Amino acid sequence: MAKNEILSELKKAEESAKSMVDDAIDSKNKRISDARAEAREILRQADINAHKAAQDSFKVGEEKILEERDKIVNDGEKNALAMSQKAQANIDKSVKYLVQEFERAVLNE
Repeated sequence: MAKNEILSELKKAEESAKSMVDDAIDSKNKRISDARAEAREILRQADINAHKAAQDSFKVGEEKILEERDKIVNDGEKNALAMSQKAQANIDKSVKYLVQEFERAVLNE
């Protein structure tokens, strides 16, 4: 082989090697870019999921609070009704007692 042919073959081999290296670098950069885009999407989706979970948790807590409030109000109403009925019964007893005492005082005079 002539010197020019050898140099030409070496030049072709260098160009081929450079092209392969450039393709590998381009491929590496594309994979890195795709991985970063995927990571951003994963983070975005995780943020959405975390926000939804927080809203769901808040809703459950709010429902429990409302249920507890209703229970407290119902218990308070029952207690108030029971105290009112007891007070009414005591008023009737008190009036009867006062009338008896008044009659006794008037009859003893």
